[in-house]
Amino acid sequence: LFFSVFNRKSGEPPLINGWIPYLGKALIFRKDAFKFLLDQQKKLGDIFTVHIAGRYITFIMDPFQYVYVIRNSKQLEFHEFADKMASKTFDYPALSKGKFPDLKENLHRIYQYLQGKPLDIISGHMMKNLQDIFEWKCSQATDWETEKMYKFCCSVMFEASFVTLYGRVPAADGHKVISEIRDKFIKFDASFPYLAANIPIELLGATKKVRKELIHHFLLQNMTKWLGGSKVVQARQDIFEKYELLGDYDKAAHHFAFLWASVGNTIPATFWAMYYLLRHPEALAAVRDEIDHLLQSTGQKRGPAYNIHLTREQLDNLVCLESALNESLRMCSSSMNIRISQEDFVLKLEGNQEIGLRKGDWIALYPQILHMDPEVYEDPKEYKFDRYIENGKKKTTFYKAGRKLKYFLMPFGSGISMCPGRFLAMNEMKMFLFLLLAHFDVELVENKAVGLDNSRMGLGILLPDVDITFRYKLRS
Repeated sequence: LFFSVFNRKSGEPPLINGWIPYLGKALIFRKDAFKFLLDQQKKLGDIFTVHIAGRYITFIMDPFQYVYVIRNSKQLEFHEFADKMASKTFDYPALSKGKFPDLKENLHRIYQYLQGKPLDIISGHMMKNLQDIFEWKCSQATDWETEKMYKFCCSVMFEASFVTLYGRVPAADGHKVISEIRDKFIKFDASFPYLAANIPIELLGATKKVRKELIHHFLLQNMTKWLGGSKVVQARQDIFEKYELLGDYDKAAHHFAFLWASVGNTIPATFWAMYYLLRHPEALAAVRDEIDHLLQSTGQKRGPAYNIHLTREQLDNLVCLESALNESLRMCSSSMNIRISQEDFVLKLEGNQEIGLRKGDWIALYPQILHMDPEVYEDPKEYKFDRYIENGKKKTTFYKAGRKLKYFLMPFGSGISMCPGRFLAMNEMKMFLFLLLAHFDVELVENKAVGLDNSRMGLGILLPDVDITFRYKLRS
């Protein structure tokens, strides 16, 4: 420990090394990263380096310094790290190996299908698919229906997303086929944090077999049978066809990775949005009022027999719904924004501060600290559905120490690592809540608090540590 501290070069932040060779502080970090980082900040200030499982990660805790990391994308890279992690997790060859020239850039270009006009089209399809599923739920719900909430969100969001992206499974038992894929997906997803932590898949029980079966579903001979897939998936298929060195299995693995990216965080985020609304009757009433008002003002009827249409503008103007959703994202997101230093260099920060970085060093922002900062968010542990509303409009100004923050809510990452599907994800969650509250009376059956499962700290939206029972029936 002492050797490492004194082995720091001038200008390098203080190092927390840990006593265990290689692991460093990995175990304590994994147990509760949030508490660990806050403790170090109190002791060492806003910038420090932690040795975690063979990596030296420099944490920048002051949100006013985030901008200096985010805009330094030339020296602080992200894509190579993400590519390595994804190729290992989803079992396809790394893109950065030079065998696939421009594949990364070509795939990145496709995200234009998740913005602007194409976003309206894919959101429209998602709305229709959600309505079909809710209509089916309505036909089952003659009186109160009781279900587990996470399971419910998972079943609805997985199927609607799958059909929107990849198309319908034409078999008579299409629902069943998608349910089988979903069940395998849940098993794989449970091992995701271990794969992301670089633990060999061979040590993770049946995970390798399950992953292989999932990838098999996305082989071309299976995908060509599905009807009405999205432009974004079609464009990805077209690109993969241009690369002869990409095998059929590799292409299928890419499609599977895209599915995980589409639902892996959206499902738990939808759960939390629904859970907090049901826990807070005043929030539920306010959001439902807003939904009913929109339907009334546009002359639309609710009920399983009617199709509801929402334009992007109408979705955007649901200020109350968006605020409630943002508040649940603030409370359940725990993503770590990572950049890797491409060379030895000095990172210049605000207030004439400088930190020396070595090539290969990791820099990390941990926005959960910002989301739970009582200086930025009063009573941060409390759910306040209207936290992002001011004078009836969206509130976008938040302060720390009397200064306006550029970044105050970061569930989707930042800069070059920002989730390209974030607009679609927000639309999907809003549409799910909109249809749920338009069609059903919904209430919790159990009065128990659901906590955050910390096993995904740093990886996105935290899962609930337990499922909870709720019930729903058609609104009169």
